[in-house]
Amino acid sequence: MKANTNPQKEDKTPIPWLWFMLGFGLAAALLVGVWFGLQSFLLQSPAGAAANPIIIQLTAPPSPIPSLTPIRPTATPIPTFTPIPTPDVAVAPDELTIGFYAAVANTDDLGVTLRGGPSRQNIVIVVVEEGAPVLVLDGPQESGDLLWWKLRLADGTEGWAAGNFLEPIAAP
Repeated sequence: MKANTNPQKEDKTPIPWLWFMLGFGLAAALLVGVWFGLQSFLLQSPAGAAANPIIIQLTAPPSPIPSLTPIRPTATPIPTFTPIPTPDVAVAPDELTIGFYAAVANTDDLGVTLRGGPSRQNIVIVVVEEGAPVLVLDGPQESGDLLWWKLRLADGTEGWAAGNFLEPIAAP
């Protein structure tokens, strides 16, 4: 066993808890001092402020309160429906008219082609025989050298036909 040659090392033992407690106590004392300093600074009254507030007493006589006149609401009139006059389809118009009837005519019993649109380039839906009544829905639309009318057949089929092959008629 070797003898200790440095006797000073054994005598010094670190005391960390003592330093920790001392630092903690100083920090707490500093915080308490700051707290009380701020409190006394913020709670003092401003210099030159009056100790007692000044009370002003109004001496003017009170004026009478005007009475309110009730406003009665007026009734808003309910709009009435003005019917659009229904065209008299019992009489044939002078020319093709939307909402009236027409008959296929001037086809030499070949009928008129009902198409998917107002043009010769549109697909053929059906050929309507001469004399068949049709309801005019829309038109005329010009395409090429013809005026086209949108029609509805008796079975509900709709399409476009050239106006050259239609004549206005009274409702069937």
